[in-house]
Amino acid sequence: MDLDTFRWLLTDAGQRLLDRATHAYADVDGDPLRAAAAVRKIEPDPERSSAALTQVQLRVRAVPKFGDEAVRLYFTPDALEQSTRRRVADHRAARLAAAQPSSVVDLGCGIGGDLLAFARAGLTAAGVDSDPVRVAMAEANLAALGLAGAVMAVDATTLELDGFGAVFADPARRGARGRVFDEHGWTPPWPFVEDLLRRTAVVKVAPGIPHTLVPEGVEAEWVSDHGEVKEAALWSPGLATTRHRATVITGGGLASLTSEDDPYAGRERPVRELGAHLYEPDGAVIRAGLVTAVAAGVDGGLLDEHIAYVTSDKSFRSPFMRSYYVLDELPFKEKLLRQALVERNIGPITIKKRGVDIIPEQLRKRLALTGEEEATVVLTRVAGAGKALLVRPF
Repeated sequence: MDLDTFRWLLTDAGQRLLDRATHAYADVDGDPLRAAAAVRKIEPDPERSSAALTQVQLRVRAVPKFGDEAVRLYFTPDALEQSTRRRVADHRAARLAAAQPSSVVDLGCGIGGDLLAFARAGLTAAGVDSDPVRVAMAEANLAALGLAGAVMAVDATTLELDGFGAVFADPARRGARGRVFDEHGWTPPWPFVEDLLRRTAVVKVAPGIPHTLVPEGVEAEWVSDHGEVKEAALWSPGLATTRHRATVITGGGLASLTSEDDPYAGRERPVRELGAHLYEPDGAVIRAGLVTAVAAGVDGGLLDEHIAYVTSDKSFRSPFMRSYYVLDELPFKEKLLRQALVERNIGPITIKKRGVDIIPEQLRKRLALTGEEEATVVLTRVAGAGKALLVRPF
């Protein structure tokens, strides 16, 4: 969609078309071909009808990220994919607001997902992006939610930053050929990020960022939302409170685990025999290198020095892990494993694996279990040998 078409979409006529396209889409249960035909009957101009229907479809896709507000916002497909989930953005904005910067500028604001969070947190917020369509959408999204903020189309690398209290950046990690894993291929590239981190700044990066890449004095925070690792954020020395942090967002709220919670940091990792309980640390905990902090918290140890499963004789619940009762140890070889599961009348099965070269979907198909009981089987490695555990979630 070009800028002129988007600006037309914001007019009274464009808003009426959007409303009618929304109803047309719902009337055909989201069938894209029937919806397109219905919208073209309302608006014969192909660019305008396509723009309206695309917005309706993107708003539906945006609900998991933005909640009920999605139906009032504007997106491009790429910008929606790159946007931060609202729960994650709100956490980051609240943490930055607690530092009380005079203002914050969002470099590469896209359609304004993070900008909205900063404004909701009470920060004086501005956003810049080199794409004028995204800038117009960010401005429209602020207006749609009644939030204050300024947006401008400019190359973020040319902006004078001294007038802002804090800086936020989310370097683009996709190119024409897909995801870019080399930090020097980001836009803006890693040297620009390093310069930002010498200021009061927060930089969103990919969860797979190597620990060795994080500059000295910078805090790396890995964030998961309902069990799915969404991002890592780098906090400059003036905002950092620890070296590594795992933040877990659940339906019950938010919890953080830090390097200071790990008594084994810099020491030999605790390994022990299988106990009565198995614990699977959250992905953010694993990325942050804080698995041994979980082990300490459950008075337990690792099943294997190199694998992120924790075991203990004690029963615990925590947002930082999934908890299981260990029911039995089964044969690891596939034929004997199937026999053991058939003897237990197992049918529906959840297969979890770590440290072994097994594809759960393919194994489930080969096992071809037809029993009536549900089961969870953990396949892992202990001291170099495969191990199969029959477990039950708490």
